Amino acid sequence: MSNLNPIAWIGDAATGHLRLLDQTQLPARETYLDCTDVQSVWDAIKRLSVRGAPEIGIAAAYGCVIGAQHNQFDHAADHLATSRPTAVNLFWAIDRMRRVQRREVHALLVEAKAIHDEDRRMCRSIGDYGLPLLRQHTTNGQAVLTHCNAGALATGGIGTATAPMYVAHEQGLPFRVFADETRPLLQGARLTACELQRAGIDVTLICDNMAAQVMREGKVGMVIVGADRIAANGDAANKIGTYGVAVLARHHHIPFYVAAPSSTFDLSIPDGSHIPIEQRGSEEITEGFGRRTAPDHVQTYSPAFDVTPASLIAAIITERGLIEPVTMQRVRQVIDSR
Repeated sequence: MSNLNPIAWIGDAATGHLRLLDQTQLPARETYLDCTDVQSVWDAIKRLSVRGAPEIGIAAAYGCVIGAQHNQFDHAADHLATSRPTAVNLFWAIDRMRRVQRREVHALLVEAKAIHDEDRRMCRSIGDYGLPLLRQHTTNGQAVLTHCNAGALATGGIGTATAPMYVAHEQGLPFRVFADETRPLLQGARLTACELQRAGIDVTLICDNMAAQVMREGKVGMVIVGADRIAANGDAANKIGTYGVAVLARHHHIPFYVAAPSSTFDLSIPDGSHIPIEQRGSEEITEGFGRRTAPDHVQTYSPAFDVTPASLIAAIITERGLIEPVTMQRVRQVIDSR
């Protein structure tokens, strides 16, 4: 697994703080942020220094502890919930922190660490359930294709989409990975390619608009992506561009899988049309990474996520087993199983 440590609590409950790997600086620099107040946690989530649905939830849980250190738990919980709208793990984790009966820092830190540890275990279980699929679809030398980063940098463990890859690598299974660069912020290039390469996994970086050609050449045996929110019927929101990959996979008869923990499911909404889609600032398109690449004052449209309909998903890999076929009945059967 990658030796990068994206999130950690430093110190004790009363005086400790949250340490985050600043993922906006990767792969050029490995820089850590020490968050000692709620606003610094909110800023880190908003600007994507910490990102990935499970890791956002973990960061928010620790942010609630920091709020309690300053006798501002309720304010912290309310404020952190405004940072990003799509990833349901954010709200799931904050709700868990609100349910802690004793709103004092020691009890809250125990719960935050429990959320962190549970995510680590869920990632491993996703890897175990996804391994047979990876083994099945890479036997002829075909690769796994993934989009964005749903890896160790996005979770408390070995990732969601990458979890079967890490487990397969541990077991010595030969396989290859194609990583989409993932415009406009290049999470696939900067993060997925970085962590898989550091872990010794055979990864090849491609531009987003190369995926169709790579599929047509027969080089892809399966697609695995993560998710930020999954509706009751299995529609899944993930980083913008995922829907297009799913359409391409269907056209080329390639199975498309989503990997996500139960905490990413939002059974309160019937389908993907109810998932709020975050809109990002125009500068992420017009002057990403500090260099202007578009005319001044040009209009932009910048949704951070899109929704892949359940009909395009072969199965959803969860820590509780496979959701296959992807139907509302099967989603509830698996997610409500505990």
